[in-house]
Amino acid sequence: MSLKTIKIAEATVTTIGYGAMGFGGAAYGDAGSDEERFAVLDRLWDLGERNIDTANVYGDSELVIGKWLKLHPERRSQLFIATKFGLKPDWISSGGDPEYVREQINLSLEKLGVEYIDLVYHHRPDKNVPVEITVGAMAEFVKAGKVKYLGLSECTKDGIRRAQKVHPIAAVQVEFSPIELYHESEQGVIATCKELGITVVAYSPTGRGILTGRYRGPEDFGEGDFRSTLPKFSKENFPKVLKVVDSLREIGKAHGDATAAQVAIAWVAAQGVVVIPGAKQIKYVEENLAADKLAFSADEVKKIRDLAEELDWTNSGARYGPGLEELSGVETPALKE
Repeated sequence: MSLKTIKIAEATVTTIGYGAMGFGGAAYGDAGSDEERFAVLDRLWDLGERNIDTANVYGDSELVIGKWLKLHPERRSQLFIATKFGLKPDWISSGGDPEYVREQINLSLEKLGVEYIDLVYHHRPDKNVPVEITVGAMAEFVKAGKVKYLGLSECTKDGIRRAQKVHPIAAVQVEFSPIELYHESEQGVIATCKELGITVVAYSPTGRGILTGRYRGPEDFGEGDFRSTLPKFSKENFPKVLKVVDSLREIGKAHGDATAAQVAIAWVAAQGVVVIPGAKQIKYVEENLAADKLAFSADEVKKIRDLAEELDWTNSGARYGPGLEELSGVETPALKE
C-alpha cells in the first residue's frame, strides 16, 4: 500500500503518521500485551506506514517500539521516528534546562535502542527556562549525529521565532481537528509555521477519538481514560460534538461511506499538514490509514471548515484539566543578555 507523503525539513514522511500515545498505555486505558502491540506495528508496516510519533511520557511506548525494532532491525532505516521530552510524568510540569534535556534525550535513545532519532520535540514549554536555552541543548544532539531534526510542541508563535534563531525548527506539533482550531484561530501558531516554512504536525485529528462516533457521552469513557477529565467533553458539551460527528458522516456517504473519523483525518491532512491519529486496535489502524485515499472537493473542505468555525465553545472550558492547561501555549522567560 502506497501512502501520500509530505516533507519535514529534508525528510519525506507519510502524511498520515501513527501517534503512539494510547499505544503505550498512557491516558486511554490498557494498551495490551507486547505481542498485541507488535502486531499493530507489523500491520502499520505492511500498510506502508513509515512515520511513528511517540514520547517519553507515553507509558512504555518507546520501550515497546524499541523491542519491535530489535526484532526487525532492517526496518529502522526506512522509518521516521519522532519522540518528545519535557512533559514530566506528573503531566503538570515541564523541564527544559540543559541537564534535563541531555538526560531525557539520552534516555529516549536508550529505550528506543537506536543510534539516532529522526525528530525530537520539546513537549511543553518550561515556564522557568528560556526556549533558547532548551533548544541550544537539544541542538547538541544534532551536532553529535544523534538527532536529525528539532521540533516544538504546544508552543507560542513568539516561542517558535525565538527558537528558530538558535537552531532550525523542522516541525511544530499542535492539536488540530474539526473541533479544535485553537492554534489556528487564536494562537496564530499555524500561520507562523507556514510563514517560516516549518511543517505542522497535527495530533488528535479525530478530537481524541470523539469524532469516531463511538462515544455518545462522557459515561462511555472507560476507567483510567483522561478524556473524562477534559472540560470540552463534559455532558453539557457532548451534543455539540455529536452534531459534528453526524455532519462528517453525511460527507462520508459521498465517499464510499467513509467514516466520520476518516473524514476528519482527511480534512486535517487537506490543510497541508502531517496528521498523527492513534489507534490501539488493528481494525482502527486500517480505518485511519484508509483516509489517505479520500479526496475532497474545495466545497467539501470549506463545508467542514464552516462547521468547525460555527461551533460555539464559549464557556465550554479549557482543552485540558488544571495543570496541563497551564503548560500549553505559554511563553518562556526572556533570555538574559
